[in-house]
Amino acid sequence: MSQRHIIQVFEQYQKSRMQFVQTVADLASRPQNIEMLQNAGVMSMLRPLMLDVVPSIQQTAALALGRLADHSDDLAEAVVKEDILPQLVHSLASQNRFYKKAAAFVLRAVAKHSPELSQAVVACGGVDALVLCLEEFDPGVKEAAAWALGIIARHNALLSQSVVDAGAVPLLVFCLLEPEMALKRIAASTLSDISKHTPELAQTVVDSGAIAHLAQMILNPDAKLKRQVFSALSQISKHSVSLAEMVIEAEIFPAAVACLRDPDEYVRKNVTTLMREVVKHTPELSQVIVNCGGMAAVIDYLGNCRGNLRLPGIMMLGYVAAHSENLAMAVILSKGVPQLALCLSEESEHHIKAATAWSIGQIGHHTPEHAKAVATAHLLPKLLELYMDANSSEDLQAKTKKALKSVLQKCTYLPGLEPLLYDVPSNILKHVVCQFSKVLPHDSKARRLFVTSGGLKKLQEIEAEPGSLLQEHINAINSCFPEEIVRYYSPGYSEVLLERLESYQPA
Repeated sequence: MSQRHIIQVFEQYQKSRMQFVQTVADLASRPQNIEMLQNAGVMSMLRPLMLDVVPSIQQTAALALGRLADHSDDLAEAVVKEDILPQLVHSLASQNRFYKKAAAFVLRAVAKHSPELSQAVVACGGVDALVLCLEEFDPGVKEAAAWALGIIARHNALLSQSVVDAGAVPLLVFCLLEPEMALKRIAASTLSDISKHTPELAQTVVDSGAIAHLAQMILNPDAKLKRQVFSALSQISKHSVSLAEMVIEAEIFPAAVACLRDPDEYVRKNVTTLMREVVKHTPELSQVIVNCGGMAAVIDYLGNCRGNLRLPGIMMLGYVAAHSENLAMAVILSKGVPQLALCLSEESEHHIKAATAWSIGQIGHHTPEHAKAVATAHLLPKLLELYMDANSSEDLQAKTKKALKSVLQKCTYLPGLEPLLYDVPSNILKHVVCQFSKVLPHDSKARRLFVTSGGLKKLQEIEAEPGSLLQEHINAINSCFPEEIVRYYSPGYSEVLLERLESYQPA
Protein backbone atom coordinates (compact mmCIF):
# COMPACT_ATOMS: atom_id res chain seq x y z
CA MET A 1 0.00 0.00 0.00
CA SER A 2 1.43 3.35 -1.02
CA GLN A 3 2.06 6.18 1.40
CA ARG A 4 -0.50 8.27 -0.45
CA HIS A 5 -3.14 5.59 0.02
CA ILE A 6 -2.36 5.36 3.76
CA ILE A 7 -2.74 9.14 4.09
CA GLN A 8 -6.09 8.97 2.30
CA VAL A 9 -7.27 6.28 4.74
CA PHE A 10 -6.31 8.45 7.73
CA GLU A 11 -7.92 11.49 6.18
CA GLN A 12 -11.10 9.52 5.54
CA TYR A 13 -11.07 8.24 9.12
CA GLN A 14 -10.64 11.78 10.45
CA LYS A 15 -13.38 13.07 8.16
CA SER A 16 -15.74 10.30 9.35
CA ARG A 17 -15.06 11.10 13.01
CA MET A 18 -15.69 14.78 12.39
CA GLN A 19 -18.86 14.04 10.47
CA PHE A 20 -20.07 11.75 13.26
CA VAL A 21 -19.59 14.28 16.09
CA GLN A 22 -21.08 17.11 14.05
CA THR A 23 -24.15 15.02 13.19
CA VAL A 24 -24.62 13.99 16.84
CA ALA A 25 -24.19 17.62 17.97
CA ASP A 26 -26.82 18.75 15.44
CA LEU A 27 -29.23 15.96 16.35
CA ALA A 28 -28.77 16.67 20.08
CA SER A 29 -29.91 20.25 19.57
CA ARG A 30 -33.45 18.99 18.85
CA PRO A 31 -35.35 17.44 21.80
CA GLN A 32 -37.21 14.90 19.65
CA ASN A 33 -33.91 13.15 18.82
CA ILE A 34 -32.59 12.77 22.36
CA GLU A 35 -34.20 9.46 23.29
CA MET A 36 -33.09 7.85 20.02
CA LEU A 37 -29.49 8.99 20.58
CA GLN A 38 -29.57 7.71 24.15
CA ASN A 39 -30.90 4.31 23.05
CA ALA A 40 -28.16 4.10 20.44
CA GLY A 41 -25.53 4.35 23.21
CA VAL A 42 -24.10 7.60 21.89
CA MET A 43 -22.51 8.54 25.25
CA SER A 44 -19.97 5.72 25.16
CA MET A 45 -19.22 6.54 21.51
CA LEU A 46 -18.52 10.21 22.29
CA ARG A 47 -16.26 9.50 25.26
CA PRO A 48 -13.14 8.41 23.30
CA LEU A 49 -13.65 11.31 20.90
CA MET A 50 -13.14 13.69 23.84
CA LEU A 51 -9.47 12.59 23.71
CA ASP A 52 -9.19 12.80 19.93
CA VAL A 53 -5.93 14.14 18.49
CA VAL A 54 -7.90 16.62 16.36
CA PRO A 55 -8.95 19.63 18.51
CA SER A 56 -12.09 20.42 16.47
CA ILE A 57 -13.34 16.85 16.99
CA GLN A 58 -12.75 17.15 20.74
CA GLN A 59 -14.66 20.45 20.87
CA THR A 60 -17.61 19.16 18.85
CA ALA A 61 -17.76 15.97 20.94
CA ALA A 62 -17.88 18.14 24.08
CA LEU A 63 -20.61 20.31 22.55
CA ALA A 64 -22.67 17.19 21.72
CA LEU A 65 -22.23 15.88 25.28
CA GLY A 66 -23.27 19.24 26.70
CA ARG A 67 -26.44 19.31 24.62
CA LEU A 68 -27.33 15.78 25.69
CA ALA A 69 -26.65 16.47 29.38
CA ASP A 70 -28.57 19.74 29.19
CA HIS A 71 -31.72 17.91 28.10
CA SER A 72 -32.43 15.79 31.20
CA ASP A 73 -31.03 14.68 34.52
CA ASP A 74 -30.92 11.06 33.29
CA LEU A 75 -28.50 12.02 30.51
CA ALA A 76 -26.51 14.22 32.89
CA GLU A 77 -26.19 11.23 35.24
CA ALA A 78 -25.04 9.13 32.28
CA VAL A 79 -22.22 11.65 31.68
CA VAL A 80 -21.16 11.18 35.32
CA LYS A 81 -21.43 7.37 35.16
CA GLU A 82 -19.41 7.20 31.94
CA ASP A 83 -16.60 8.88 33.92
CA ILE A 84 -16.40 11.70 31.39
CA LEU A 85 -16.12 14.55 33.91
CA PRO A 86 -12.56 13.82 35.21
CA GLN A 87 -11.31 13.53 31.65
CA LEU A 88 -13.05 16.79 30.74
CA VAL A 89 -11.65 18.66 33.75
CA HIS A 90 -8.16 17.32 33.11
CA SER A 91 -8.26 18.55 29.51
CA LEU A 92 -9.50 22.02 30.52
CA ALA A 93 -6.05 23.16 31.63
CA SER A 94 -4.27 22.39 28.37
CA GLN A 95 -6.79 22.89 25.55
CA ASN A 96 -7.65 25.93 23.44
CA ARG A 97 -10.39 28.48 24.14
CA PHE A 98 -12.98 26.74 21.95
CA TYR A 99 -12.60 23.50 23.89
CA LYS A 100 -12.70 25.36 27.21
CA LYS A 101 -16.02 26.97 26.32
CA ALA A 102 -17.47 23.61 25.25
CA ALA A 103 -16.14 21.88 28.40
CA ALA A 104 -17.59 24.62 30.67
CA PHE A 105 -20.92 24.11 28.88
CA VAL A 106 -20.83 20.38 29.69
CA LEU A 107 -20.10 21.08 33.37
CA ARG A 108 -22.94 23.60 33.48
CA ALA A 109 -25.33 21.23 31.70
CA VAL A 110 -24.60 18.46 34.22
CA ALA A 111 -24.68 20.72 37.29
CA LYS A 112 -27.96 22.47 36.55
CA HIS A 113 -30.20 19.48 37.26
CA SER A 114 -29.62 18.88 40.98
CA PRO A 115 -27.33 19.51 43.96
CA GLU A 116 -26.12 15.89 43.67
CA LEU A 117 -24.99 16.35 40.06
CA SER A 118 -23.38 19.67 40.99
CA GLN A 119 -21.55 17.87 43.77
CA ALA A 120 -20.23 15.39 41.16
CA VAL A 121 -18.77 18.36 39.24
CA VAL A 122 -17.17 19.68 42.47
CA ALA A 123 -15.82 16.23 43.39
CA CYS A 124 -13.92 15.84 40.13
CA GLY A 125 -12.21 19.22 40.50
CA GLY A 126 -14.61 21.01 38.17
CA VAL A 127 -14.95 24.17 40.28
CA ASP A 128 -11.18 24.70 40.55
CA ALA A 129 -10.82 24.21 36.78
CA LEU A 130 -13.64 26.69 36.11
CA VAL A 131 -12.09 29.28 38.42
CA LEU A 132 -8.82 28.95 36.45
CA CYS A 133 -10.86 29.71 33.33
CA LEU A 134 -11.91 33.01 34.91
CA GLU A 135 -8.26 34.06 34.59
CA GLU A 136 -8.22 33.39 30.84
CA PHE A 137 -7.77 36.28 28.43
CA ASP A 138 -10.71 35.29 26.23
CA PRO A 139 -14.01 36.83 27.50
CA GLY A 140 -16.05 33.95 26.02
CA VAL A 141 -14.17 31.44 28.19
CA LYS A 142 -14.67 33.63 31.27
CA GLU A 143 -18.37 33.94 30.51
CA ALA A 144 -18.83 30.16 30.10
CA ALA A 145 -16.92 29.51 33.35
CA ALA A 146 -18.83 32.17 35.33
CA TRP A 147 -22.13 30.76 34.09
CA ALA A 148 -21.22 27.22 35.17
CA LEU A 149 -20.07 28.47 38.59
CA GLY A 150 -23.36 30.34 39.03
CA ILE A 151 -25.35 27.20 38.25
CA ILE A 152 -23.37 25.25 40.86
CA ALA A 153 -23.66 28.01 43.50
CA ARG A 154 -27.39 28.38 42.92
CA HIS A 155 -28.35 25.06 44.51
CA ASN A 156 -27.35 25.47 48.16
CA ALA A 157 -24.98 27.08 50.66
CA LEU A 158 -22.53 24.16 50.68
CA LEU A 159 -22.02 24.24 46.91
CA SER A 160 -21.87 28.01 46.99
CA GLN A 161 -19.15 27.78 49.64
CA SER A 162 -17.14 25.45 47.41
CA VAL A 163 -17.22 28.14 44.68
CA VAL A 164 -16.07 30.74 47.21
CA ASP A 165 -13.32 28.47 48.58
CA ALA A 166 -11.95 27.99 45.07
CA GLY A 167 -11.31 31.75 44.91
CA ALA A 168 -14.05 32.65 42.42
CA VAL A 169 -15.45 35.80 44.05
CA PRO A 170 -12.57 38.30 43.46
CA LEU A 171 -12.28 37.09 39.86
CA LEU A 172 -16.03 37.49 39.33
CA VAL A 173 -15.80 41.04 40.68
CA PHE A 174 -13.01 41.72 38.14
CA CYS A 175 -15.33 40.39 35.44
CA LEU A 176 -17.74 43.21 36.29
CA LEU A 177 -15.07 45.62 35.06
CA GLU A 178 -14.64 43.93 31.68
CA PRO A 179 -16.05 45.76 28.64
CA GLU A 180 -18.08 42.77 27.34
CA MET A 181 -21.71 43.17 28.35
CA ALA A 182 -22.49 39.44 28.37
CA LEU A 183 -19.61 38.81 30.80
CA LYS A 184 -20.76 41.63 33.10
CA ARG A 185 -24.28 40.16 33.18
CA ILE A 186 -23.22 36.63 34.01
CA ALA A 187 -20.71 37.80 36.65
CA ALA A 188 -23.42 39.83 38.40
CA SER A 189 -25.81 36.87 38.17
CA THR A 190 -23.25 34.48 39.69
CA LEU A 191 -22.47 36.92 42.53
CA SER A 192 -26.23 37.04 43.18
CA ASP A 193 -26.41 33.21 43.28
CA ILE A 194 -23.51 33.05 45.74
CA SER A 195 -24.93 35.80 48.00
CA LYS A 196 -28.44 34.43 48.37
CA HIS A 197 -27.86 31.54 50.77
CA THR A 198 -26.30 32.91 53.98
CA PRO A 199 -25.09 36.19 55.55
CA GLU A 200 -21.53 34.79 55.54
CA LEU A 201 -21.53 34.13 51.80
CA ALA A 202 -23.03 37.57 51.14
CA GLN A 203 -20.35 39.10 53.36
CA THR A 204 -17.65 37.38 51.28
CA VAL A 205 -19.07 39.03 48.16
CA VAL A 206 -19.20 42.41 49.94
CA ASP A 207 -15.63 42.04 51.21
CA SER A 208 -14.45 41.66 47.62
CA GLY A 209 -15.73 45.15 46.83
CA ALA A 210 -18.72 44.00 44.79
CA ILE A 211 -21.22 46.60 46.05
CA ALA A 212 -19.30 49.60 44.72
CA HIS A 213 -18.95 48.06 41.27
CA LEU A 214 -22.58 46.93 41.17
CA ALA A 215 -23.73 50.40 42.29
CA GLN A 216 -21.95 51.99 39.32
CA MET A 217 -24.01 49.92 36.90
CA ILE A 218 -27.56 50.67 38.09
CA LEU A 219 -28.07 53.30 35.38
CA ASN A 220 -26.44 51.26 32.63
CA PRO A 221 -28.64 51.27 29.52
CA ASP A 222 -28.51 47.45 29.24
CA ALA A 223 -31.71 46.07 30.80
CA LYS A 224 -30.42 42.50 31.25
CA LEU A 225 -27.40 43.78 33.16
CA LYS A 226 -29.57 45.95 35.42
CA ARG A 227 -31.80 42.95 36.20
CA GLN A 228 -28.78 41.03 37.52
CA VAL A 229 -27.30 44.04 39.34
CA PHE A 230 -30.50 44.68 41.30
CA SER A 231 -30.91 40.96 41.93
CA ALA A 232 -27.39 40.78 43.43
CA LEU A 233 -27.97 43.87 45.60
CA SER A 234 -31.27 42.35 46.82
CA GLN A 235 -29.62 39.04 47.74
CA ILE A 236 -26.93 40.91 49.69
CA SER A 237 -29.41 43.24 51.46
CA LYS A 238 -31.84 40.57 52.60
CA HIS A 239 -29.64 38.91 55.21
CA SER A 240 -28.98 41.56 57.87
CA VAL A 241 -29.22 45.20 58.89
CA SER A 242 -25.48 45.73 58.42
CA LEU A 243 -25.48 44.34 54.87
CA ALA A 244 -28.55 46.41 53.94
CA GLU A 245 -26.86 49.50 55.38
CA MET A 246 -23.78 48.85 53.25
CA VAL A 247 -25.97 48.79 50.14
CA ILE A 248 -27.63 52.07 51.22
CA GLU A 249 -24.22 53.63 51.93
CA ALA A 250 -23.21 52.94 48.31
CA GLU A 251 -25.68 55.75 47.42
CA ILE A 252 -27.82 53.52 45.25
CA PHE A 253 -30.87 55.57 46.26
CA PRO A 254 -32.54 57.72 45.02
CA ALA A 255 -31.05 56.80 41.60
CA ALA A 256 -32.52 53.28 41.83
CA VAL A 257 -36.03 54.73 42.30
CA ALA A 258 -35.84 56.12 38.76
CA CYS A 259 -35.47 52.54 37.51
CA LEU A 260 -39.08 51.87 38.55
CA ARG A 261 -39.92 53.63 35.28
CA ASP A 262 -37.59 51.39 33.26
CA PRO A 263 -39.20 49.85 30.15
CA ASP A 264 -38.05 46.36 31.27
CA GLU A 265 -40.57 44.79 33.68
CA TYR A 266 -37.95 42.61 35.39
CA VAL A 267 -35.71 45.60 36.10
CA ARG A 268 -38.73 47.22 37.80
CA LYS A 269 -39.51 44.05 39.72
CA ASN A 270 -35.92 43.61 40.93
CA VAL A 271 -35.68 47.27 42.05
CA THR A 272 -38.88 46.77 44.05
CA THR A 273 -37.46 43.54 45.50
CA LEU A 274 -34.31 45.43 46.57
CA MET A 275 -36.45 48.02 48.36
CA ARG A 276 -38.46 45.26 50.04
CA GLU A 277 -35.27 43.59 51.31
CA VAL A 278 -33.95 46.91 52.66
CA VAL A 279 -37.11 48.17 54.41
CA LYS A 280 -37.90 44.92 56.21
CA HIS A 281 -34.99 45.30 58.63
CA THR A 282 -35.57 48.53 60.61
CA PRO A 283 -37.77 51.65 60.78
CA GLU A 284 -34.69 53.75 59.98
CA LEU A 285 -33.97 51.88 56.73
CA SER A 286 -37.68 52.12 55.84
CA GLN A 287 -37.54 55.86 56.43
CA VAL A 288 -34.59 56.20 54.04
CA ILE A 289 -36.62 54.59 51.25
CA VAL A 290 -39.74 56.66 52.08
CA ASN A 291 -37.71 59.90 52.16
CA CYS A 292 -36.21 59.31 48.71
CA GLY A 293 -39.66 58.78 47.18
CA GLY A 294 -39.34 55.01 46.99
CA MET A 295 -42.65 54.16 48.59
CA ALA A 296 -44.76 56.51 46.45
CA ALA A 297 -42.99 55.17 43.36
CA VAL A 298 -43.76 51.56 44.38
CA ILE A 299 -47.45 52.41 44.85
CA ASP A 300 -47.49 53.85 41.30
CA TYR A 301 -45.66 50.74 40.10
CA LEU A 302 -48.36 48.49 41.59
CA GLY A 303 -50.91 50.26 39.44
CA ASN A 304 -48.95 49.52 36.27
CA CYS A 305 -48.24 45.80 36.59
CA ARG A 306 -50.02 42.53 37.25
CA GLY A 307 -49.43 39.08 38.74
CA ASN A 308 -46.16 38.11 40.41
CA LEU A 309 -44.56 41.39 39.34
CA ARG A 310 -46.72 43.00 42.03
CA LEU A 311 -45.66 40.70 44.86
CA PRO A 312 -42.46 42.46 46.06
CA GLY A 313 -44.21 45.85 46.03
CA ILE A 314 -47.19 44.53 47.99
CA MET A 315 -44.86 43.03 50.61
CA MET A 316 -42.68 46.15 50.72
CA LEU A 317 -45.70 48.25 51.80
CA GLY A 318 -46.48 45.71 54.51
CA TYR A 319 -42.93 45.74 55.85
CA VAL A 320 -42.84 49.56 55.96
CA ALA A 321 -46.22 49.75 57.72
CA ALA A 322 -45.31 47.06 60.25
CA HIS A 323 -42.52 49.13 61.82
CA SER A 324 -44.48 52.02 63.34
CA GLU A 325 -47.69 54.07 63.38
CA ASN A 326 -45.98 56.91 61.51
CA LEU A 327 -44.68 54.71 58.72
CA ALA A 328 -48.07 53.00 58.39
CA MET A 329 -49.66 56.45 58.14
CA ALA A 330 -47.14 57.34 55.42
CA VAL A 331 -48.42 54.34 53.43
CA ILE A 332 -52.01 55.55 53.94
CA LEU A 333 -51.23 59.15 52.96
CA SER A 334 -49.45 57.91 49.82
CA LYS A 335 -52.72 56.21 48.76
CA GLY A 336 -51.32 52.76 49.45
CA VAL A 337 -54.57 51.30 50.81
CA PRO A 338 -56.73 51.83 47.68
CA GLN A 339 -53.89 50.35 45.61
CA LEU A 340 -53.78 47.24 47.83
CA ALA A 341 -57.58 47.01 47.54
CA LEU A 342 -57.17 46.92 43.75
CA CYS A 343 -54.53 44.20 44.04
CA LEU A 344 -56.84 42.15 46.24
CA SER A 345 -59.74 42.36 43.76
CA GLU A 346 -57.72 42.04 40.53
CA GLU A 347 -55.37 39.19 41.38
CA SER A 348 -56.47 35.57 41.14
CA GLU A 349 -53.39 33.81 42.57
CA HIS A 350 -53.94 32.93 46.21
CA HIS A 351 -50.35 33.63 47.31
CA ILE A 352 -50.62 37.20 45.97
CA LYS A 353 -53.96 37.71 47.72
CA ALA A 354 -52.44 36.31 50.94
CA ALA A 355 -49.50 38.75 50.76
CA THR A 356 -51.94 41.62 50.12
CA ALA A 357 -54.08 40.64 53.11
CA TRP A 358 -50.96 40.49 55.27
CA SER A 359 -49.92 43.99 54.19
CA ILE A 360 -53.42 45.37 54.83
CA GLY A 361 -53.23 43.92 58.35
CA GLN A 362 -49.86 45.57 58.94
CA ILE A 363 -51.30 48.95 57.96
CA GLY A 364 -54.58 48.73 59.90
CA HIS A 365 -53.56 47.20 63.22
CA HIS A 366 -51.91 50.28 64.79
CA THR A 367 -54.69 52.71 65.81
CA PRO A 368 -58.41 53.42 65.14
CA GLU A 369 -57.32 55.95 62.50
CA HIS A 370 -55.29 53.32 60.66
CA ALA A 371 -58.13 50.82 60.91
CA LYS A 372 -60.57 53.42 59.54
CA ALA A 373 -58.41 53.81 56.42
CA VAL A 374 -58.79 50.06 55.81
CA ALA A 375 -62.52 50.09 56.59
CA THR A 376 -63.33 53.06 54.33
CA ALA A 377 -61.64 51.23 51.43
CA HIS A 378 -64.35 48.52 51.93
CA LEU A 379 -61.65 45.96 52.66
CA LEU A 380 -63.17 44.33 55.75
CA PRO A 381 -66.03 42.57 53.85
CA LYS A 382 -63.54 41.55 51.14
CA LEU A 383 -61.16 40.03 53.70
CA LEU A 384 -64.10 38.23 55.32
CA GLU A 385 -65.26 36.88 51.97
CA LEU A 386 -61.79 35.42 51.24
CA TYR A 387 -61.57 33.97 54.76
CA MET A 388 -64.94 32.23 54.38
CA ASP A 389 -64.38 31.04 50.81
CA ALA A 390 -63.89 27.26 50.87
CA ASN A 391 -61.76 27.55 47.73
CA SER A 392 -59.23 29.85 49.43
CA SER A 393 -55.89 28.22 50.21
CA GLU A 394 -55.01 27.44 53.82
CA ASP A 395 -52.42 30.24 53.84
CA LEU A 396 -54.88 32.76 52.36
CA GLN A 397 -57.49 31.87 54.99
CA ALA A 398 -54.91 32.20 57.78
CA LYS A 399 -53.63 35.57 56.50
CA THR A 400 -57.11 37.06 55.97
CA LYS A 401 -58.27 35.86 59.40
CA LYS A 402 -55.26 37.40 61.12
CA ALA A 403 -55.58 40.67 59.18
CA LEU A 404 -59.31 40.87 59.93
CA LYS A 405 -58.84 40.30 63.66
CA SER A 406 -55.95 42.77 64.00
CA VAL A 407 -57.83 45.55 62.14
CA LEU A 408 -61.17 44.85 63.86
CA GLN A 409 -59.59 45.13 67.29
CA LYS A 410 -58.67 48.75 66.50
CA CYS A 411 -61.60 49.76 64.29
CA THR A 412 -64.12 52.21 65.78
CA TYR A 413 -65.55 53.31 62.43
CA LEU A 414 -69.04 51.84 62.80
CA PRO A 415 -70.29 52.21 59.18
CA GLY A 416 -67.34 50.03 58.18
CA LEU A 417 -68.14 47.46 60.88
CA GLU A 418 -71.89 47.16 60.36
CA PRO A 419 -71.79 44.95 57.21
CA LEU A 420 -69.87 42.42 59.30
CA LEU A 421 -72.84 41.82 61.61
CA TYR A 422 -74.43 39.68 58.90
CA ASP A 423 -73.52 36.07 58.05
CA VAL A 424 -70.25 36.10 59.96
CA PRO A 425 -68.66 33.20 61.87
CA SER A 426 -68.74 33.67 65.64
CA ASN A 427 -64.95 33.86 66.00
CA ILE A 428 -65.02 37.05 63.86
CA LEU A 429 -68.42 38.31 65.03
CA LYS A 430 -67.26 38.60 68.65
CA HIS A 431 -64.57 41.12 67.59
CA VAL A 432 -67.11 43.14 65.56
CA VAL A 433 -69.65 43.27 68.41
CA CYS A 434 -66.87 44.09 70.88
CA GLN A 435 -66.00 47.23 68.88
CA PHE A 436 -69.66 48.35 68.89
CA SER A 437 -69.75 47.82 72.66
CA LYS A 438 -66.76 50.16 73.02
CA VAL A 439 -68.17 53.00 70.91
CA LEU A 440 -71.96 53.03 71.42
CA PRO A 441 -71.99 53.88 75.19
CA HIS A 442 -70.21 57.19 74.44
CA ASP A 443 -71.80 58.29 71.15
CA SER A 444 -75.53 59.18 70.96
CA LYS A 445 -75.47 59.81 67.19
CA ALA A 446 -73.91 56.38 66.65
CA ARG A 447 -76.63 54.80 68.84
CA ARG A 448 -79.38 56.44 66.79
CA LEU A 449 -77.74 55.34 63.53
CA PHE A 450 -77.33 51.81 64.91
CA VAL A 451 -81.08 51.62 65.42
CA THR A 452 -82.17 53.21 62.13
CA SER A 453 -79.74 51.19 60.01
CA GLY A 454 -81.07 47.90 61.40
CA GLY A 455 -77.97 47.13 63.45
CA LEU A 456 -79.82 46.80 66.75
CA LYS A 457 -82.41 44.49 65.17
CA LYS A 458 -79.63 42.29 63.76
CA LEU A 459 -77.92 42.22 67.14
CA GLN A 460 -81.02 40.73 68.78
CA GLU A 461 -81.09 37.97 66.17
CA ILE A 462 -77.60 36.77 67.06
CA GLU A 463 -77.70 33.46 68.91
CA ALA A 464 -74.88 33.62 71.42
CA GLU A 465 -74.08 31.04 74.06
CA PRO A 466 -75.10 32.20 77.54
CA GLY A 467 -72.08 33.41 79.47
CA SER A 468 -69.89 33.69 76.35
CA LEU A 469 -67.81 36.74 75.54
CA LEU A 470 -70.09 37.45 72.58
CA GLN A 471 -73.16 37.44 74.85
CA GLU A 472 -71.41 39.82 77.25
CA HIS A 473 -70.74 42.28 74.40
CA ILE A 474 -74.38 42.02 73.23
CA ASN A 475 -75.59 42.73 76.80
CA ALA A 476 -73.26 45.73 77.01
CA ILE A 477 -74.72 47.17 73.79
CA ASN A 478 -78.32 46.48 74.81
CA SER A 479 -77.74 48.35 78.08
CA CYS A 480 -77.06 51.50 75.99
CA PHE A 481 -80.70 51.57 74.80
CA PRO A 482 -84.07 51.89 76.59
CA GLU A 483 -85.48 48.47 77.44
CA GLU A 484 -88.63 48.95 75.32
CA ILE A 485 -86.53 49.67 72.19
CA VAL A 486 -84.47 46.51 72.72
CA ARG A 487 -87.70 44.54 73.24
CA TYR A 488 -89.25 46.08 70.13
CA TYR A 489 -86.38 44.82 67.92
CA SER A 490 -86.13 41.41 69.58
CA PRO A 491 -87.27 38.40 67.51
CA GLY A 492 -90.91 37.44 68.24
CA TYR A 493 -91.84 40.81 69.76
CA SER A 494 -94.37 41.52 67.00
CA GLU A 495 -96.16 38.24 67.90
CA VAL A 496 -96.24 39.31 71.55
CA LEU A 497 -97.84 42.60 70.57
CA LEU A 498 -100.43 40.80 68.43
CA GLU A 499 -101.28 38.50 71.34
CA ARG A 500 -101.74 41.52 73.54
CA LEU A 501 -103.93 43.08 70.87
CA GLU A 502 -106.11 39.99 70.78
CA SER A 503 -106.54 39.93 74.54
CA TYR A 504 -107.07 43.69 74.79
CA GLN A 505 -110.59 44.73 75.73
CA PRO A 506 -111.38 48.35 74.87
CA ALA A 507 -113.17 50.32 77.57
